[in-house]
Amino acid sequence: MTMDRRAFLRASGLGAGALATTGLTGVVERVTGGLRQESPLAPDVTAARVAGTHVVVVGAGAFGGWAALHLQEMGAQVTLVDLYGPGNSRSASGDETRGIRTSYPGREIWTSWAQRSIERWKVFDQDFAARMGGRVFFTTGDLILRDTEVGFVEQVRDIWHWAGVPYESLTMDEVAERWPQFRTEGMTVALYEPGAGVARARAATQRVAHLVEERGGRIVTGRATPGLSAGGRLVDIEVNGGVERIAGDQFIFALGPWFASTFLDVLGDLFRVPMGNVIYYGTPPGDARFDYPNLPSWNFAGVTGWPSLPPDHRGFRVRASGQAGGNDPDVSNRWVPEEGLVRPRQILEERFPDLAGQPVLETRACHYETPSTRDWIVDLHPGYGNVWFAGGGSAEGFKFGPTVGELIAARVLGDSRFAALDGEFRLPPPETDPTAA
Repeated sequence: MTMDRRAFLRASGLGAGALATTGLTGVVERVTGGLRQESPLAPDVTAARVAGTHVVVVGAGAFGGWAALHLQEMGAQVTLVDLYGPGNSRSASGDETRGIRTSYPGREIWTSWAQRSIERWKVFDQDFAARMGGRVFFTTGDLILRDTEVGFVEQVRDIWHWAGVPYESLTMDEVAERWPQFRTEGMTVALYEPGAGVARARAATQRVAHLVEERGGRIVTGRATPGLSAGGRLVDIEVNGGVERIAGDQFIFALGPWFASTFLDVLGDLFRVPMGNVIYYGTPPGDARFDYPNLPSWNFAGVTGWPSLPPDHRGFRVRASGQAGGNDPDVSNRWVPEEGLVRPRQILEERFPDLAGQPVLETRACHYETPSTRDWIVDLHPGYGNVWFAGGGSAEGFKFGPTVGELIAARVLGDSRFAALDGEFRLPPPETDPTAA
């Protein structure tokens, strides 16, 4: 993005960690992931009108679940439908943990919204951790290590300076003094983001769904497909082949890796559905050096990970490779094969030698969806005036749930708080036939 683009974001109030709210009437109190504030609805979106709107959200992952919660907080009635249930093992949000950082070179909105999301994750815990089984967000900090400043490190510094993200530049001696657990041979530069962290993904996804239900929403488990339509609008969805039909005023499909197969006729090859592997290793008995809070999350070129989290300590997490798993998330195997364990074990030997002999405790393999736009998709179905697509997380979407969920809800309800971004996160225009007259 250019500096003109950054100037636009600043002028619109959407840069440097800010989220714009606009409109002059219909002020209501809302809870945004626990962040209580006064937020106006657009002048033409009255509280009474929103209260009469039933929104059916298909997909209870990071985008769908948070959108459902925000919709309720804006006054809508919500039914949340998921094929296998919130936080299930097939879902892109079903791993045990997810990293939450802001280092996205060239992606101003991603960086500023990740920064805001971190604050919302913290307040979410302040509001709900005590009565819902403990916190889901852990401020670990994130350490980036590279062999050169050229490229990624330069670009991260640039985006952090623009967004005002606090960070430290460290020498290898300083890294060794703080965290002797790392082996840093070959590295020359380190950037440390103290505010970054790790969230318990499965627990958070289920917690958001529980709050939706607690606040009067309905949770339905089953396969949802578009049902009857009339006048360019969807009337209902079918669940499990018509066993149940659910009518609504607006419909959101937040399908993650299921987009590619569910709407193939409309989305074509817009989405790729790669698979990522994650391995959780045991830590030495009685040795807390590789547990939170004694080690930050970390980022070497091509590999990321973080410490074992209390209270259950499922393991030291390494993500270093993916695998070919086909494009169907319903039938792909969700374990990491032996060949997928080779590179992660090498990472331990190279960078964490005291863990080299530790056992594998768990593995996770999950699909995620990456659109050709390389950005989120929050847009109307081209054939329906009340059907919305919400996706494009590209293996990074989980961290943005508290903020992107608000964007989705606002766009669906016609709330103008993100009017400055009306041209963003749209479906790409259909390809035209160059031979056509």
